[in-house]
Amino acid sequence: VSQRQREEQESRQIQSLAARDREVRNHEQAHASVGGRYAGPPAFTYTRGPDGQSYASSGEVSIDVSPIPNDPEATLRKMELVQRAALAPAEPSAQDLRVAAQAQALAAQARAELGQLQREQLAAEQAARSEERQQAEEEEAASEEKPEKTEQSLPPPPSLELYRRLAALQEPAENLDIEV
Repeated sequence: VSQRQREEQESRQIQSLAARDREVRNHEQAHASVGGRYAGPPAFTYTRGPDGQSYASSGEVSIDVSPIPNDPEATLRKMELVQRAALAPAEPSAQDLRVAAQAQALAAQARAELGQLQREQLAAEQAARSEERQQAEEEEAASEEKPEKTEQSLPPPPSLELYRRLAALQEPAENLDIEV
């Protein structure tokens, strides 16, 4: 193998390593930038080229796919972001597709939980409105009955007949001195 052939071979190998380095870095950066706070920094595995330089030959970005406890709405938003992050590169890997599928399953579960919570909330609101309506009807019925009860429960007005009789029994005292 001539010197020139070896140099051409090394040059092709360097070009291939450089192209793979760009592809790997772009792929992992797509995950990291879309994943935001749920994505870790890119980590790379390097291959040393014939020129002594290190080229990224593979990489990974960790993505948090754990649901947010007791908050299906936040979990849904997170899983939609995780799914977008997993599918962000132009050519997602098999692992990327698995992460996207896992996020999609968790998002579906969160949607189901949200639907159940909304149905429960709607039922509670309907029950509360029904109870309020029933109380209002009872109060209205009670207020219609109260005037009758009030009239029946009052004692009869005092009779002045007793005072008239007492006045008739006593004759006016004309000569009495009353000091005021």
